[in-house]
Amino acid sequence: MENNTKACKAIQILKEGVQFSFTGDIVTEADFNKINWKTGVDSEGVSIMTTTNPHSEITFVKFKEEYDKL
Repeated sequence: MENNTKACKAIQILKEGVQFSFTGDIVTEADFNKINWKTGVDSEGVSIMTTTNPHSEITFVKFKEEYDKL
C-alpha cells in the first residue's frame, strides 16, 4: 500500500468522514502539522482550511500507531 493511501486510511480510522489534504508523505510530526484540515465553507461555498488541527482525537502519536498497523 502506498504511503499516501496508508496516511489517509489512518486518519479516517481515527475520525471517519474528516476532510483534509496534504502533499508529500507524512513521516514526521512536522509533516503531520502541515496537513490542511477543512473546518467549514465560506458564503461562496469555498472550503475553509487550516493547518491547525481542530480534531483532538487525531494526534500524531495516534496517527502513527494506526499508520504502522496498516
